[in-house]
Parts: sequence; structure tokens; C-alpha cells
Amino acid sequence: MNTRDLRFRSNRICNILQLFHEELAPLYGHGEVSTFCEMLCEAFLGWDRVRLMTSKEQTIDQSDLLRFHWALEDLKRYRPIQHIIGYTDFCGCRIHVNPDVLIPRPETAEMVEWLCRRDACVPSSILDLCTGSGCIAIALKKAFPEAEVTAVDLSSAALAVAHKNADENGVEINFLQADILSPEFSIFNSQFSILISNPPYVMERERAAMSRNVLDYDPGMALFVPDDDALRFYRAIGRIAARYLSDDGLLAVEINEQLGEETCQTLQASGLETELLRDFRGKARNIIARRKH
Repeated sequence: MNTRDLRFRSNRICNILQLFHEELAPLYGHGEVSTFCEMLCEAFLGWDRVRLMTSKEQTIDQSDLLRFHWALEDLKRYRPIQHIIGYTDFCGCRIHVNPDVLIPRPETAEMVEWLCRRDACVPSSILDLCTGSGCIAIALKKAFPEAEVTAVDLSSAALAVAHKNADENGVEINFLQADILSPEFSIFNSQFSILISNPPYVMERERAAMSRNVLDYDPGMALFVPDDDALRFYRAIGRIAARYLSDDGLLAVEINEQLGEETCQTLQASGLETELLRDFRGKARNIIARRKH
């Protein structure tokens, strides 16, 4: 493809951004399109927001113009911006993502940040179940560098991404491929100070209300659970916590906002005291649990 085949009016940044807004605002709204443009300029050109604001008359070469062209086409197909640029920022860490892993959400970051802010002893060991991209394990290792961090996932493809992310963030994580739903699940460490998980919790019947950029690009195995067994992962997490959580340890899980009380009851059945937390949108999104004493 050469320049005359492109739909951009010119290779000036201002014209490129104008076309992005014309084509994408009906799909996403102008605010989100502006965010897309900032992220693409940072990823493709190395420009921060200030450079973008002061360089809109600047032209770019054909190779960069092609990248913006394909990004525009991808966004029109609802491909996530994080897949287009190849990464996302999570709790100060750059996390590479692809269709093999769930794109980290702000709600998950909020849970991690809560753990990092709490006034308590520094954890000596951390277990992250259903680690996916490794974002939670990596962020907690950064926050608590002396802690031994173990991260578990069933997917070998996800673990490959997590390994890469750990290497590129300069942290050492013990990765383990295992099925936490299996009654035979076991792990070498006898006790953990923190046990954390963002497991699959979206019920199959919720598919109809979900956006295409999630349904078409996030891995289904990281999202969905059967309608008639929606809490299967929390039963497993409760069982694992009963065995591996230290006496003064803390369990933190992200949950389906529709199943807050039911999830609390499921964890309580494993001998845990639970506290339901609301996220920045006011939704019941996390549970903090401790052993009953």
C-alpha cells in the first residue's frame, strides 16, 4: 500500500487526528477517541501528551502513516487499543497483552492498590491464582520486593505472556501451570501471607450485554462460567485458602457485582470472614477475607 491508497488527507498529525474523530466518534465518543490518539502517538511516535499538543502540524513518514491507517481500521473492527499497541499500563508496570490473556481492568488495579496501601505487615509470600498476563503478581512483587511471589494459570499461552512480562519488568515470579478447579491442586509453599485472584466470573447469560471489543478479543476461558455453576472458582479459591492461607493472611478476590453476597457465603463456607468492598464506580467488586479466629 502506498500513500495515495490511504484515506488520510495528508500525513500531518492534525489531519490524521481529525479523520480518527470523524470515523470513530460515532462508535466510541470523542473523549475515548482522543485517548486512543494519545496512546497511538506515544506508541508509534514516542510522543507524550505535551508533544502531541504542540506538534499537530508536524508530518510523519509513510511507514508511520501506514501504522495509523491500520490502527484506524482495527479500531473500527472494535479491536482493543491495547492489542493494537501491544501493551497496557497497570499499577505503574507495562504489561504486554494479546488475545491469549485478559486485558487488565481498572477494577483489578484498584484491588492491588488497596493491598499496597493497607497498614499491615509486609507479606513474605504471595499466591496469585488465574494470573493471566501476570499483571497482579508483577505489581505486587514490585510493591513488596522481598516477598516470594507464585502465580498460577491453566493456560500455557497465558503463562508465556506472563513470563515475558515478568522478565521485562525485572521481577522474579514462580510460575506454575495448574488447574485450580482440580481437587488434586497442590503447591509447594505451605503458607501464604496474601492469596489473590481475579478468576473467571462472568455468567454465560451476560454475553448479550457485553461489547464486541471484549467478546471478540478477550479469551473466553478467562471470562465465562456456566450460569448454573457461576461460583465454581470461588469454591476452589476458598478450599485453597483454607489450606494455604497463613493464620494472619489475607485473601483478596475480584467478583461479579451481581453475586456479591453469594460469593461471600461461598468463601465463608471455607472458614473465612469476608468483607465486601465497592469499587470506584460504587459496584460490589472485591472481597477481602481472613481466617476466622
